[in-house]
Amino acid sequence: MTFSKHPTAQQDDVTATVKANTYNLAVIMFASLGSFTYGYNSSIIASVFAANGLFYGGGIIGSLTVNYLLNKLGRCKSIQLICVLCIISTIIQGAAVHIAMILVGRLLSGVGVGMMQVTIPAYMIGSHGVSIVIGYTTAALTGLGCYFSKPGMEWRLCLSLQVVGPIILLSGSSWLPESPRWLLAQRRDQQTLNVLRKLHNQGGDHASHGADEEFFQILVQLELEKENGVLGLLDMIKRESYRKRILAGLLVQFASQSTGVLVINNYQVLLYNNLGLYGWLPLLLYTLFSAWGAFSNWVNSVLLDWLGRVPVLAYGLIGCISVMIVETALVASYASTSNTGGNAAAVLFLFLFIMFYGGTQDASSYVYCSEIFPTRARAHGLGICIAGLFATALLYTEAYPVAFAAIGWRYYIVFILIPAACVVFVRRLPETKGLSLEEIASSFGDEVDVNTEHWTDERINAINGRLRAIGLSISVERPCSSEVEAKVVTSHQE
Repeated sequence: MTFSKHPTAQQDDVTATVKANTYNLAVIMFASLGSFTYGYNSSIIASVFAANGLFYGGGIIGSLTVNYLLNKLGRCKSIQLICVLCIISTIIQGAAVHIAMILVGRLLSGVGVGMMQVTIPAYMIGSHGVSIVIGYTTAALTGLGCYFSKPGMEWRLCLSLQVVGPIILLSGSSWLPESPRWLLAQRRDQQTLNVLRKLHNQGGDHASHGADEEFFQILVQLELEKENGVLGLLDMIKRESYRKRILAGLLVQFASQSTGVLVINNYQVLLYNNLGLYGWLPLLLYTLFSAWGAFSNWVNSVLLDWLGRVPVLAYGLIGCISVMIVETALVASYASTSNTGGNAAAVLFLFLFIMFYGGTQDASSYVYCSEIFPTRARAHGLGICIAGLFATALLYTEAYPVAFAAIGWRYYIVFILIPAACVVFVRRLPETKGLSLEEIASSFGDEVDVNTEHWTDERINAINGRLRAIGLSISVERPCSSEVEAKVVTSHQE
């Protein structure tokens, strides 16, 4: 099967490239409010200690169910409904007059951010981690500011401010472009082409041609998926190559959370108390800790493309383990003592920990889990991996108060031994840096076959009819000679 493109006479003999423009970047930045919402909503727990288990349990529910919402309504309407859910949960928490309202509110908040965690990375996977940590930092600043408010307002104001991110995102959500893939699946061809051209237009002809070719590629990919079928959750579990993907994604999330990052984040103020620090100082340190984590996430995004996904994850785990060994020794020796030097060293190593975690794990885990799944299974696959994140967070944060009260600093040994065991397996994961979807599929054991030679004339004519209907000069043609793979051929009119 040959894909032929007939451009204008003025077009140079080059392949059109698709580049992001200012509008594209603005969409990414605005959509990052969804990641910010997760960061704030989960991190505000550190300031008020409110219902960790219900929040993370709700996250499991949300991440596993949102795919059905996305397929039915598309990304924009789904984001709007998720924002409404987050707003309702915040109102319930902020207006709480009984503990039951707090519990229900935290559960609904967890469902909302679980859905957001799967929905938003499709827009801006590379900056997803940074936006989350900015949410952490904002929550820390809020906790510090509310410390000085009048009694009775501290926790209520902290929880009520969860509404800011969802309200802004909901207000501007109609400006966000719908997923081109979803639009094309609904046969809204002209709208799809308009979105692609707006996202990538640089004011010249080449960018427009690049967007046109992207439209064509999505259309052909959807046709291929009709043959193979869009994979559901049960289909993925039945296939060995997809089970490998699921296990790889769950391993990455489990290993990252097993470093102890959420225990340190959510109970950091208590850690400072155990080191003899009280009042507003622990909240200030928590704010600085989160801000340092945001910078480290930016470093992570650079390291990913320089060193590769798997090396960054594996060696980052080793760094987290090394720091945690020293931190555990310092807590064992100096917690609840008046040794200023020992306590200061313990605080310093907390900052070293977030440098390694933020610089190697936070963004890497989302990027890797997104890349290992093909397009037709990505939403389900990413949802399962994010559910694994919430499940691990639920396990460790719920166990922390009881475990630390019973065995004290020895609980930190868990965050040394488990990641150490995970490193062995993480180092064996397939690398995804610079690989095509077909190459990634092959590394997980799939037999890759994108041959379209068997397409019928009726099917080819139907596709070409859709292309002509929106004014595109790209077409699918049957070649004279036998070909093994589909090719993109550019012909030029004189």
